[in-house]
Amino acid sequence: MKIVVIGGTGLIGSKVVSELAQRGHEAVAASPNSGVNTITGEGLADVLVGANVVVDVSNSPSFADADVLEFFTTSTTNLLAAEREAGVTHHVALSIVGSGRLPDSGYLRAKVAQEQLIEASGRPYSIVRATQFYEFVGRIADEATIDGTARVSTGMMQPIAAAEVSAAVARVAAGDPINGTLEIGGPERIGQDELVRIALTAKGDTRTVISDPDARYFGTRLSGTELVPGPDAQLSTTTFADWLAARSAPAK
Repeated sequence: MKIVVIGGTGLIGSKVVSELAQRGHEAVAASPNSGVNTITGEGLADVLVGANVVVDVSNSPSFADADVLEFFTTSTTNLLAAEREAGVTHHVALSIVGSGRLPDSGYLRAKVAQEQLIEASGRPYSIVRATQFYEFVGRIADEATIDGTARVSTGMMQPIAAAEVSAAVARVAAGDPINGTLEIGGPERIGQDELVRIALTAKGDTRTVISDPDARYFGTRLSGTELVPGPDAQLSTTTFADWLAARSAPAK
């Protein structure tokens, strides 16, 4: 099958392209760098010629509330319309576990709007909701740090390695549309504050981490398990400790 990956040069997208190619599919990475712009529509019709599936793992260049909402709604609207014209039979989108439970976050509200457009489109689709990636724990710490102290939420998380997110998205893309959502997450539930402590210790980072139930997670307060997947989620096997060990292992 020809599978076009929108955002196919990014952290997740590049891995999805590789996974699909290994499965024998014609995987095409599409992004503004390759001449495909889902906001302006540039190159979209051309790249979708002969495509069976479109995978959307793109992300907004700006996380300001208005900007991110405009990005996801415009991009998704343009994609769905172009897919209809091209005869694409499966739209796959990567979303976030807990988006609908945290309305104070402009970014998560935008992801909810994206999902709603897909669900209302009448097109065959699959939405994969993932938990936070291990790769972004450092950024969480940085966002929470003021004057050398990271004040971090005690809300629970169940993070996952980006490679396992990509593998799950590729599996879904290669299969039939589920016309619904699939949640994926890591094998361990852990407090965000403890996750950050482990990550900083592993790097030899001496920042103080303060556990604060009122600390914001990218603009929103976590009251408990909003970012944790439900009982039917597919869980990966790589623990955070395993992931950290693999990253610190010397190259062979």
